[in-house]
Amino acid sequence: MSTPSKTTDLPATPDVPAPRTDESLASRKKRGVPEGLWLRCDACNATIFRKHLEKNLRLCPDCNHHFYVSAHSRIQQLLDEGSFEEWYAGLVPKNPLDFADRKSYPERVVEEQQKTGLREACLVGKGHLRGRPLVLALTDSAFIMGSMGSVVGEKLTRAIEEATRSRLPLVVVSGSGGGARMHEGIFSLMQMGKVSAALGRYHEAGGLFISVLTHPTMGGVAASFASLGDVIIAEPNALIGFAGQRVISGTTKQRLPAGFQTSEFLLEHGFIDRIIDRRELRSEIARIIDYCEIPQQR
Repeated sequence: MSTPSKTTDLPATPDVPAPRTDESLASRKKRGVPEGLWLRCDACNATIFRKHLEKNLRLCPDCNHHFYVSAHSRIQQLLDEGSFEEWYAGLVPKNPLDFADRKSYPERVVEEQQKTGLREACLVGKGHLRGRPLVLALTDSAFIMGSMGSVVGEKLTRAIEEATRSRLPLVVVSGSGGGARMHEGIFSLMQMGKVSAALGRYHEAGGLFISVLTHPTMGGVAASFASLGDVIIAEPNALIGFAGQRVISGTTKQRLPAGFQTSEFLLEHGFIDRIIDRRELRSEIARIIDYCEIPQQR
């Protein structure tokens, strides 16, 4: 006869969690400050609260460094609220050369459209600045570096021709580091002459062209319409020129002066007329229009 066991039933032991591995720790979301709330100034390395930067027209509160501004934000900064009427928004680029590098040109354009919210690197239209009607055009460096493709040239040309017919002042805000767009080859290079010819006809008709140069204004844009303004103004410390410093130095075999191709250097040497802080840009453009007394069709 078997003897009864002296052991008694114990309560069930609760499940013990498995030890946390490096993988499980890495997969956990970190608590703390959300990403994107702060950014660092490129000029003075100050840490800036993003909301404060936006309220300050994207100017560094410590050193007044002018950060990049998108074309849509620039319209809100310059024009009267709700007054902008966009023109030719349906124009999109073709692929005449069947160009492809790491991806095809149409794929690259779609990717840029999704990233920036723009159909192309240029916006044009009519608006009012402190009650003054004008034609406004902008290039945005976020879209393939603001390079000048066939659609950019066509939009600018049509806007200039409409300003000529309407006898309205023309303001072009340039932000382009790409020059002519290599994906369209000679079709892109032709836009420099086309836009410049339209500006010549506008000038003969007595129009006022105010060219605003922002960081950066380079390549074919700087070599064509951006340099043809009746009044050329620039934001502080903007990079302005045709080729980069390294290319120029290597070609000429000369050491370039300090601050070469900045708006301050170009003002000193007579290439531009004025440097205007972004906070004063709206008022100064209105003052220039009034001073020149261009007949306007209201």
